[in-house]
Amino acid sequence: MFNPVFKLSGYWRAELRGPDGALKDSRAGSNVICDNGKEFLASYLYSATAAASTFTMRYIGIGTDATAEAASNTALGTEVARHTGTVSYLSGQIFQVKATFAAGTGTGSVVEYGLFSSSTAGTMLARDTEAAINKGALDSLTVTAQITIS
Repeated sequence: MFNPVFKLSGYWRAELRGPDGALKDSRAGSNVICDNGKEFLASYLYSATAAASTFTMRYIGIGTDATAEAASNTALGTEVARHTGTVSYLSGQIFQVKATFAAGTGTGSVVEYGLFSSSTAGTMLARDTEAAINKGALDSLTVTAQITIS
């Protein structure tokens, strides 16, 4: 029997640490997979052998807009910082990207997270909003995005 169902789901975790490295706050939750992110994935699968280096999804952005995520989102509401993440494959068909926002970067009331194809603009694969994490100037924030293909 042919089963045409292909599903992407996402999970986010953000950890706020003080200058001493101690955990001060954390948030975790699921996100929505954006329509243009699905198009990006289809395009990547089509051309992976020809141009894999141009199809990256390794940038995490953080922002301060608490508007609920929607599949039609193409950018964060109010992005305050974006960093290149470390990409890995986890068993169970999970693609993971982890980025750390060091002291002085992305300071403020962080409530939104996005996974992007570029260090500026680009395609947003996924977006999540959670309760605020108040990142002070001396704090670091590590954000982990996981996309599960099932």
